Amino acid sequence: MGCAKRVKIDNNRLKKLLRGLVDIYSPSGKEVEILEYAEQCLVSSGMNVMRQEVDEARYNLIVSPEGITPEILFLGHLDTVPAFDLEKFESCQRKDEIFGLGAADMKGGCAAMIEAFISFYEKNDSLPPAVLALVVGEEEEGDGTKQLIDDLRIPWAIVGEPTNMEVCLSHYGYIEVEFRTFGKRRHASYSDYQHNAIFDMLQILLRVTAWLDKSRHHVIYNIRDVHSADSGFAVPDRCIALLDMHFPPGSRLKTVARSIERIIAAQGELGVGYKHIVDFPTVNRGYKIPDKGKMVRLIRKSFENRGFSWEPGSFRSHSDANILWEAGTKPVILGPGHLAKAHSNNESVPLKQVFLAAEVYLEILEAL
Repeated sequence: MGCAKRVKIDNNRLKKLLRGLVDIYSPSGKEVEILEYAEQCLVSSGMNVMRQEVDEARYNLIVSPEGITPEILFLGHLDTVPAFDLEKFESCQRKDEIFGLGAADMKGGCAAMIEAFISFYEKNDSLPPAVLALVVGEEEEGDGTKQLIDDLRIPWAIVGEPTNMEVCLSHYGYIEVEFRTFGKRRHASYSDYQHNAIFDMLQILLRVTAWLDKSRHHVIYNIRDVHSADSGFAVPDRCIALLDMHFPPGSRLKTVARSIERIIAAQGELGVGYKHIVDFPTVNRGYKIPDKGKMVRLIRKSFENRGFSWEPGSFRSHSDANILWEAGTKPVILGPGHLAKAHSNNESVPLKQVFLAAEVYLEILEAL
């Protein structure tokens, strides 16, 4: 592969594709328009595209070779978080940077994967032993990938999440925690801490985060949402809060969950005897792939061909890769853009990284 002439990607087509994807508003649950756009891009190149139903209105797009057992899955999600401003979510270019909702997470990676498959197909008029899957729902429940693994099991995967083009062979674990506190509704002028669900929630959050800071300082946590009953001029009788926690690979998630449950049990002493509740809607284990195996060698060879150093890292968020791992697939995270810019109001991706991602993806397809 080091001596062979590289197949060229079409940078102009890739840039147009990326901006077209970003210009379509596609929050989780409302992906139909972007699915139709991506499907048309693939179909117009001559490839067969299958729609895999996720629910009555939504589906995944799958490009798969005929009569060949796939060795690797290229996975990208087309949904985004909701827009901060519906007047300003579309793409714009400043120098070498494409700005817009989803540019980094992960329409840049999706565009690069689509271009790689189109370029390969144009040259070979066939597909290698690889599958392209563009899924929905990653930013919410991961329902697209959960449906995908019900029908498709492939030993390896590349997930195009934004890694700043760093190869990530390991992935953080994730726990989503939902706290619910209850009090007694009464007139606001008769408020005291023994009847206020918000007061109890604040105490719980302070206790849990203090415990994390002291005993689990390696955990990355974020208080995502806090909502109380719309009580007007009255004491709220309930409150809900969501806490995200990300753990380095190898962490014992069940041990942490049990400790949080004990903190909640002790919190009952401060309230009025109402039972506060803690649930864990999402629990995903982290993982670490050994620095060996056919796909790792192919990726490493592509990096070395370009003079890049080989220093695999760890993806510190949660993603569809967690779901793939638990289903028996080995997912490598590699994509354009920086994770720190994802979900922000100035999200962007460097065009050079999108072009590089497409070249690396294509080189892997060629090597297969």
